[in-house]
Amino acid sequence: MTTAPGRRRLRPTRVAALLLLIVPILEIMTLIAVGQAIGGWQTFFLLVAMSVLGAWLIRLEGARAWVALTQALQSGRMPARELADGMLILTGGTLLLVPGFLTDIVGLVLVVPFTRPVARRLLEAVISRRLIAQTPYLGAVSGFGASAPGPGSAPGAPRRPGSDGDVIEGEIVDE
Repeated sequence: MTTAPGRRRLRPTRVAALLLLIVPILEIMTLIAVGQAIGGWQTFFLLVAMSVLGAWLIRLEGARAWVALTQALQSGRMPARELADGMLILTGGTLLLVPGFLTDIVGLVLVVPFTRPVARRLLEAVISRRLIAQTPYLGAVSGFGASAPGPGSAPGAPRRPGSDGDVIEGEIVDE
């Protein structure tokens, strides 16, 4: 994936570092604004109430996600949706337990059942975009792109780094 000249792509570690700097500042500014609007003690009790509500919601939705995951596994189908829901609930629950109104809003969006499908679609889009961008051998002979081209592969097909194409014959001895 190429970017436009003069534009640099943000790496996930840089984005995380930037968020770790900006989010606390925004949370403090929001806490001060809410405290000035409704009062200090009311703000404190609202934060505690949000944490208690978040803990209850995490427990409820986490249990539902666990039941859905076990049912998917017992039926023999790939539990991709259930795993994504579990990850969203875990992330949202962590954000709900962190004191602050902005993280509580994002956490609620990730945990509440009627907004989670939107977050799941965004997560799927990000993951698929990252997989496609970081898989230069996508579409190689094996279908997964991890193997070196075989004897019948197309000329000019990408080769696995470090493979020279030599075949080493051997024999398996089972004792």
